[in-house]
Amino acid sequence: MNQIQLAGHVVDIPGRRTYPAVVSVAGGKIESITPATADVPRRFILPGFIDAHVHIESAMLVPSEFARMAVVHGTTGTVSDPHEIANVCGVEGVQFMLDNGGKVPFKFCFGAPSCVPATIFETAGASIAAAAVDQLLQRPDVYYLSEMMNYPGVLHQDPEVMAKIAAAKRYGKPVDGHAPGLRGKDAGRYIAAGISTDHECFTLEEALDKLQYGMHILIREGSAARNFQALSSLIDSHPQMVMFCSDDKHPDNLEEGHINVLVKRSLAKGYNLYNILQAACINPVRHYGMPVGLLQPGDPADFIIVDNLTDFTILETYINGTLVAQNGETLIPSVPIVPINRFQCSPKTPADFRIASHEQTTRIKVIEALQGQLITNRISAILCSHNGNLTSDVTQDVLKVAVVNRYNDAPVACGFIHHFGLKHGAIASTVAHDSHNIIAVGADDESICKAVNELIACKGGISVVSDSQSEVMPLPVAGLMSAEDGYATARRYSQMDQAAKALGCRLDAPFMTLSFMALLVIPHLKLSDKGLFNGDDFTFEELVFPEDE
Repeated sequence: MNQIQLAGHVVDIPGRRTYPAVVSVAGGKIESITPATADVPRRFILPGFIDAHVHIESAMLVPSEFARMAVVHGTTGTVSDPHEIANVCGVEGVQFMLDNGGKVPFKFCFGAPSCVPATIFETAGASIAAAAVDQLLQRPDVYYLSEMMNYPGVLHQDPEVMAKIAAAKRYGKPVDGHAPGLRGKDAGRYIAAGISTDHECFTLEEALDKLQYGMHILIREGSAARNFQALSSLIDSHPQMVMFCSDDKHPDNLEEGHINVLVKRSLAKGYNLYNILQAACINPVRHYGMPVGLLQPGDPADFIIVDNLTDFTILETYINGTLVAQNGETLIPSVPIVPINRFQCSPKTPADFRIASHEQTTRIKVIEALQGQLITNRISAILCSHNGNLTSDVTQDVLKVAVVNRYNDAPVACGFIHHFGLKHGAIASTVAHDSHNIIAVGADDESICKAVNELIACKGGISVVSDSQSEVMPLPVAGLMSAEDGYATARRYSQMDQAAKALGCRLDAPFMTLSFMALLVIPHLKLSDKGLFNGDDFTFEELVFPEDE
């Protein structure tokens, strides 16, 4: 690699100072940082940003395309959980992410998925047992045990769960957490088992509770779940214990910005510059042992250049001394993609989505989707029977939601949901955490069936249908990711998002929100391919309320 010298104002985050200097790079590493005695350009050199927890698959992009877009925003690395593709394709899916990510200059730090399948209450495409997790953790390119969502298994010391945690400890690798709402002694026991982070806190009180036990808190701001407003004060109160993450970010949002957006928002709220950059640049690298440079002599030459320390416009991004983005343009070329997938189910008929009812009116349990949250509420509604079938009632905004097993032919699971707001038509997706079966919501059974069959025909994607249109965005890589250019994928997704909203959907991120309605490990009421599910006590529920309730 060629030697380069860059003059500017170096932002020394550990030293909490900014000073004029010349940065010399040779062989992909920082050779020296020499304080300048003459005037230097009015630009600032600092370590790149790190997303401390992200599912690359949720951007509907393969890792190489994610990297091409992320570097434009000053991101040089991610702590990436390949849990989504693992639930579809198992260890083969993890290997796909490692191989594809390794073809571009970007610091992907992948973990070993800890919960595949996520629960026993849904049908996934694969299973990764403790022995396979152990083998993954032995690899130098696997950096941690991914989020331990089975917190009941930790609290009850399930042998399989504890074996996975023990393997991470054996190889000296961190264990990520996932424990929404867990407080008090149970939180203490969960953390004492060796779990070091949590990105699921949605109140400041919950975060402070976990901090007292030594847990690192990730401030999440994704396309659906947004917790920055609730947790941002931790930046100044606990600067060594917080990080920034997106968790799940759709491609159109990634085109707009990444961790740099959280840095600018934090500055606008008046938080200390060095505390903000500690969270955005330093803490993830140190916690996970990432091979990412922190702008110190001898480090890999991973850094960014910005125009000022208020707007943080990214001028250039360097990884291993290579210029990978400049003035809003990516310099990383696309690489060939050979898709992998697992998808085997037959087309459905409207009759498959019927919910029989012989009562004139029926009081049912309804999932209440919440703007900007993964948690849902359990509410009730009264529906009238039409020809012996419970159907969507758009006047109440109580719509039928269905989950279809994509891995084999099985009965369709149906329920009802509030806050999607569709007036006609339906939307469907094979991005449905965690097992990624087909999930659909619509104003009538025929539209739901049509939206589902569009995805069965192309073996994965997202769809929007109505009487006058039928639009599909194929996702051939595991039914989760596009094989196309990232920017083209972002534009197509934006069109699909607008098409869903044209049906009446009032949510900011219709498809992202829909994808979490089958996420059983998040309270309170969700829908599995096996039925309506209570996320508080991990049991199935009947749709109809008992007569005595």
